[in-house]
Amino acid sequence: MAAAAVQPSGPISDLLRLPGGPVDLRAIDPHGKPGFDGKKKDGKKALPAMGEELFDLQERLYAGGYVEDGRRILLVLQGMDTSGKGGVLKHTAGLFDPNGLRIHSFKAPTDEERAHDFLWRIEKEVPPAGKVGVFDRSHYEDVLIGRVRSLAPAEEIERRYDAINDFEAGLAAEGVTILKCMLHISADKQRERLLARLDDPTKQWKFNPGDVDERALWPAYREAYEIALERCHTGVAPWYVVPSDRKWYRNWAIGSLLLETLRGMDLSWPEPDYDVDEQRQRLLDETPPG
Repeated sequence: MAAAAVQPSGPISDLLRLPGGPVDLRAIDPHGKPGFDGKKKDGKKALPAMGEELFDLQERLYAGGYVEDGRRILLVLQGMDTSGKGGVLKHTAGLFDPNGLRIHSFKAPTDEERAHDFLWRIEKEVPPAGKVGVFDRSHYEDVLIGRVRSLAPAEEIERRYDAINDFEAGLAAEGVTILKCMLHISADKQRERLLARLDDPTKQWKFNPGDVDERALWPAYREAYEIALERCHTGVAPWYVVPSDRKWYRNWAIGSLLLETLRGMDLSWPEPDYDVDEQRQRLLDETPPG
């Protein structure tokens, strides 16, 4: 018998949603587990336990895309290196039907992409109707690393916050439910995970010496995140801060957020635009081909 899904102690969206006002990430515990009262072994069982319902609701969303229901979901994953974006894709998004899933990982922009506005490459990857889209990194890179590394003039960085808000408001108006998750880890946990990569020959390919250089900029990245979270936390596209020092909690929390979102969409199977009985009779009356 499958394990029963663990229900959060309150709406997970309320527990993880960023409050309004100034943001101080140091005040949010990256090792916390809001909404989950069990232990690690319970958490590792809880995510697969919600898989059947997640799959069913995603299928309903996907089916709606065939009958001009424009609704879709965009999950945005942002976080420092080793925060677990890949782990979320493997363990949480992995519960979905791949046919209804669209994943895009944004790398450094190409020369062609740099020749356009920073949102040009993002707009091309927005999920179509009926799909669950996942951005592994996103348009926020352009106000995070862009700010820390001075990759654009200060006035351009400032312009981008409002451009992002306008872009996301437009998506919401078209039926896109936007879930922006900041995977919040501590500097100590990042060091632990980087060392684990170096100690494991099967993981050394994931290590980049530049990651050590970036650690020296941790305070600058924290400030850049705090500014982006505050400036781009809106009613139609709020930010959720997910404590990510515990991998199992991070995966469960995002799975719970997706499940809560899908439940709230009141999804149903679309009605056929043909006479079911008539089509059944046609099949029963036909002469078998061949």
